[in-house]
Amino acid sequence: MSGQQMAELEAELFASGLPVEALMEKAALAVSRRLLALQDRGGAGLIPAEGVVVLVGPGHNGGDGLVVARELHLAGIPVRLWSPFQRRKPLNEQHWRHARWLGIQVLVNPPPAGGTELWIDALFGNGQTRAPGPEIEALLEARNCASRDASRALVAIDVPTGICGDSGAQLGSTAARADITLCIGLWKRGLVQDLALSWVGRLERVDLGLPRRLLEHLPADQPLGLGGPPADPASDTQGDDGEAPRPVPDPAAGKYDRGRLLVIAGSASYRGAGHLALAGASASGCGSLRAVLPPEMGEFLWMVHPHVVLEEPPLGPSHFERLDAVLVGPGLGPRPEAQQPGSDQPLVEPWWDPLQRFPGLLVLDADGLNRVTPAWLSERQGPTWITPHGGEFGRLFPDLAASPPLEAAAKAARRTGVTVLLKGARSVIAAADGRRWQLLRACGGAARAGLGDVLAGYAAGLGSRSSACGCLDAALLAVAALDHALAGCRCTELHGPGGATPQAIAATLAWAPLGSDPSQPVGKQ
Repeated sequence: MSGQQMAELEAELFASGLPVEALMEKAALAVSRRLLALQDRGGAGLIPAEGVVVLVGPGHNGGDGLVVARELHLAGIPVRLWSPFQRRKPLNEQHWRHARWLGIQVLVNPPPAGGTELWIDALFGNGQTRAPGPEIEALLEARNCASRDASRALVAIDVPTGICGDSGAQLGSTAARADITLCIGLWKRGLVQDLALSWVGRLERVDLGLPRRLLEHLPADQPLGLGGPPADPASDTQGDDGEAPRPVPDPAAGKYDRGRLLVIAGSASYRGAGHLALAGASASGCGSLRAVLPPEMGEFLWMVHPHVVLEEPPLGPSHFERLDAVLVGPGLGPRPEAQQPGSDQPLVEPWWDPLQRFPGLLVLDADGLNRVTPAWLSERQGPTWITPHGGEFGRLFPDLAASPPLEAAAKAARRTGVTVLLKGARSVIAAADGRRWQLLRACGGAARAGLGDVLAGYAAGLGSRSSACGCLDAALLAVAALDHALAGCRCTELHGPGGATPQAIAATLAWAPLGSDPSQPVGKQ
């Protein structure tokens, strides 16, 4: 959700008769309950005995902060206020007067950056477009430095000061480095962009119970969030989304009706990538798995993947007629010497011409992407999924490389007619029809070599199963990305940062579906 969209939704609520005061109370009371719940459960000492300092801005974000200050004060927590602004919006001013009447202390000078109190950032929130100014930036930078040496927590209400809620970019020389960001209502798009991740800390969504009719007229290309934590992390719900749409074969279906996948992968230098792609494909539950591998791998394939049938090139059209999906690329190695990555020279490997006409799903990853051009993708006759990281995407679409990921992936998908999974800390997925998805949750400890191979195999396997059922949809690539991300989170939670190995993630994917429904809007109420 962009800042402008959120403002329009709020304006619609106010036009319907809901008072501004009521929405502010609703939001701030929800934030207060969350902070008090964290404290009641220990919250890793979130609110220390010294209490809190609330940084109060001139607008409604500052008003939210003042209501939070009031509630914490009434709960017996020491509270102090600091605001560098002499003028405030009328509603904010009313809450300021009431806080003074309650006896909440107001600081004349900025709070000591090294103080042990919890800081609550209620300066600007959503809709920031410029740097917060020298005085505020100096204070935030001092607090950021002090927090590196000791536990001095900061909670941001909605969006940390100094961060653009749309792009996630830093607006000035520094920003508030939050330990927790409590996003109010609907997810703000910028909070999950790679640029913002080092500033927002742990993201939590504060549910406002907004009426569903507000979401009915969102544009068709509205980005949909996947895997966000539940509004109450202590609840048993699975976050913003329900069960994922997955292929459901006929109960009497045999192995050839449950997805027939061919994996073309591996090389003398990258043997492991081929094995990991096959592990991911096996975890998807596809019924028949075949592989084209270099001789160094094929000789011992039966020892690692005894269920995989080894195919020998050249591959003619008859080979592809019996398939639902093909994956090309993991560990394939550089293009032949006669070709350069992204060149328009004819592809010399024997499978490319049949693949151009193959009506089933084609998944391209890694060196498979380095062998094709956007024109080749546009001319392909069947559905195509591509899974580039930033470097591979930049080679294919150099004019889009500097664009924000959601925009870049969407433009590439429209240009070529393929579905794009642009991998990053919070990967994005874009379909040719304009639909877009973004992961709201992932684990940094699961960023390691080999995981892309597992993901490519898993996605291709799910795609083959859906193709066999006649229900292939671009949304399934988003499901695969989410499953993969949540498997990484689960492995890390259970076994620590070292536990998210490619093999462990493939095994976790094989045990149970982990994903959520990408048909639901961001911040589903």
